[in-house]
Amino acid sequence: MTDADLARAIATLWTRRDTLSPASPAEERAPVEQALAALDSGRLRVAEPGPDGWVTHGWLKQAVLLSFRLNDSVPIPGPAGTPVFDKVRLKTEGWDAARFASAGFRAVPGAVVRHSAYVAAGCVLMPCFVNVGAHVGAGTMIDTWSTVGSCAQVGARCHISGGVGLGGVLEPLQAAPVIVEDDCFVGARSEVAEGVIVEQGSVIAMGVFLGASTRIVDRATGAVTYGRVPAYSVVVPGTWPGRALPDGSPGPGLACAVIVKRVDAQTRAKTAVNDLLRD
Repeated sequence: MTDADLARAIATLWTRRDTLSPASPAEERAPVEQALAALDSGRLRVAEPGPDGWVTHGWLKQAVLLSFRLNDSVPIPGPAGTPVFDKVRLKTEGWDAARFASAGFRAVPGAVVRHSAYVAAGCVLMPCFVNVGAHVGAGTMIDTWSTVGSCAQVGARCHISGGVGLGGVLEPLQAAPVIVEDDCFVGARSEVAEGVIVEQGSVIAMGVFLGASTRIVDRATGAVTYGRVPAYSVVVPGTWPGRALPDGSPGPGLACAVIVKRVDAQTRAKTAVNDLLRD
C-alpha cells in the first residue's frame, strides 16, 4: 500500500470511527498499524519541512487517535519492572542488545518512549517521557523529567533541558504540533506549547513560556510576533506592561518572551552539545 493509499484508508476509517472497537476485524486495523509502524520507524512523520514551511499531515494524527479506539488497555511491562495499564505499548518492549544497538540511541533508567514515537541514532534519553507520534532527531538529548508531547517534532543536535515541557497535540485535530528545529537549546523548566515553532539554532533560556498567544518581543527592533521564534534568537522571560486599573493606578504586567540578541560564539560555547555523552 502506497502512502497515498494509506492516507485514503485512514480517512475512510475516520469517517466511521464511532463504529470501530477492539473487536474490529484485521482489515480495519491494518492501515492504522501500518501508519503507526511508519511513524515509529521515522519513515513518516506528523510534520515535516517543506519548501514553504512546515507541513502537518493530519491523517497521521487521525491514525494515532484511531489506535485508541481499536485497542483495549492491557497490562504492559513498565520501567524498572513496574507494570502499567495502557492502550499503547512501549517502543522498546522486548528489545534485546542487538535491537538497541541497531536503533543507536541511549536510554537511561526511567526513560519512557511510547510506540509510534521515533528516536534517532545518537540521542540520549534521561528519565523523560516521549509520547505517541513524536519525532526526535539525531544527537539530541532529552534531559531529566522533560516531556516531548504527542506529535511534537524535535530536530537534530538539540538539548531539551531538565523539566522542559513540549506540548502535545492530538486535539483539536487541526492544530499544528510544537516544532523545535535543529541545533536548539531549550532551558530548564521552559514550556513550548500550542504549535509554537522554535527555529534553527535558537536558545531558549530557563523558565520561558511560549504559547500561541505569547508576545515575542525583539528588544533591538521593538517588533512583536507570535507563534514563532526566529532562527538563532536568544530568548529570555520578560514582562509586558499591563493596562491601568480602573482607578488609574498601574495594572499588573503580563508575561512575554524577549529576544535579547542573536546567538554568538559565547552563547554557542555555553549551550553546545557534548559529543562525549553521545558516543
